[in-house]
Amino acid sequence: MSGFTMIAQLIAALALLVFVHEVGHFAAARMFKIRVPKFYLFFNPTLSLFKCKKINGKWNFKFFQKNLPDTETQVDENGKPVLDEKGKEKQKMIDLSSLADDDWRKYPENTEYGIGWLPLGGYCQIAGMIDETQSVENLSSEPQPWEYRSKPAWQRLIVVLGGVIVNLIVGVLLFAMVIGKYEKQYLPNEAVTDGIYAFAAARDMGFQSGDKLISVNGKKEVRFKDIASSKMLFGGIVTVERQGKEMDIVITDNAYDLIKGGKGIAFIEAFNYDAVIDNVTKSSPAGKAGLQAGDKLLSINDSLHFTALGAYHEYVHLLPEQAITVSLLRGTDTLSYHFTLDTLGKMGISWQSPYQRKNYTFSEALSYGWKDAVGSIYLNAKGLGKIVKGQEKATALTGPIGIAQIFGKEWDWQRFWYLTGLLSVILAFMNVLPIPGFDGGHAIFATIEIITRRKVPDKVLQYAQMVGMIILVLLMVFVIGNDIFKLFR
Repeated sequence: MSGFTMIAQLIAALALLVFVHEVGHFAAARMFKIRVPKFYLFFNPTLSLFKCKKINGKWNFKFFQKNLPDTETQVDENGKPVLDEKGKEKQKMIDLSSLADDDWRKYPENTEYGIGWLPLGGYCQIAGMIDETQSVENLSSEPQPWEYRSKPAWQRLIVVLGGVIVNLIVGVLLFAMVIGKYEKQYLPNEAVTDGIYAFAAARDMGFQSGDKLISVNGKKEVRFKDIASSKMLFGGIVTVERQGKEMDIVITDNAYDLIKGGKGIAFIEAFNYDAVIDNVTKSSPAGKAGLQAGDKLLSINDSLHFTALGAYHEYVHLLPEQAITVSLLRGTDTLSYHFTLDTLGKMGISWQSPYQRKNYTFSEALSYGWKDAVGSIYLNAKGLGKIVKGQEKATALTGPIGIAQIFGKEWDWQRFWYLTGLLSVILAFMNVLPIPGFDGGHAIFATIEIITRRKVPDKVLQYAQMVGMIILVLLMVFVIGNDIFKLFR
């Protein structure tokens, strides 16, 4: 069931994100009175699981129907197929007047909504637009006022960016929901009076436990998580207060390699205080052994002595399924307990924090939702830049299998909505890249027309679409193959 849960979460997240992305295109197209012949969740090659269409004021429904073509072969006066310069049969749009009254194709002014059987995406077919749903041959007739190609370039630019805009909005709202509903509180940077705990990678960069973070690149942050975020791993200047004096720590743009290389499990955390137990799960190794709330951890195996909670987090994960001896202080008594850690090197306890957290207001949740979305785009852009520059291997890219594993074997709603929000902003970022066939590619052509006042030829658009589809297919093959390779590595 765990594998099914991972796949179900991935499909649910992608279905939601593809749906809202296509709704963005749909809404923008309809705003400018452009027809949308088809709107499908999931792809429907050959067959559609479900489809519906409003005809003469009445909704019609069909299930498990074979798809019918929108074009037919063009013939000459002798009834023979007309061939193009490459010897291929020319196509033309079907004569609507020749169709039966119950044939849905006879009513192109209304949208056909449906669900396909291939859960790898979806599409919104926009009349008069050269994309994966129709080629230049489908647009051989004179442009009609209700077609995409008949509209001003600025309107077409809004239509192609509609999906990106909605994905960004959805990402921000999901981040805000996770913040307001699940996180509820945040740790103010000014509350971290004991300073940071510097893990191994941070110590190698010049940080010391007890440093108080002041700013990154001269910018102060309210939340501790913002100033101690992974953004600093891509280079910058961090100002800290050490023993009452301010000093700058310069971080190179390849600092991320220290974390990526597995040097420790964290970088900087607000864990520079005593390891005092807050709660013990009764069924956990620590609970069964008899550890209690209020116990102060002193050492493990008489060799790992802890002066701060961070030290516990840094070392205990190295001991999965190992028998350990824990020394702790209960009141004035020093006690020892023997037990075996679980498969993840955990005891099953939570820890007390001396710091006062602050509740998010509604406006703060929205504001930080936007901030987290922009931060995610920044990190993805920096990561992609590293791959393009050859500083990072392309195998760092993650495909659907890897994403499903990130969702986890159990359905955790906080993690699900956070990852869905993250995927939404990543989808927006990837789609806006100036790659032929992507939304960003279409946007570039529309922008060129706005600047030059000259329309890009349909043949150029068609070839660009072909190049984009080839790039997309190759990318999908690579990332899925990479995911499979990682499974057996």
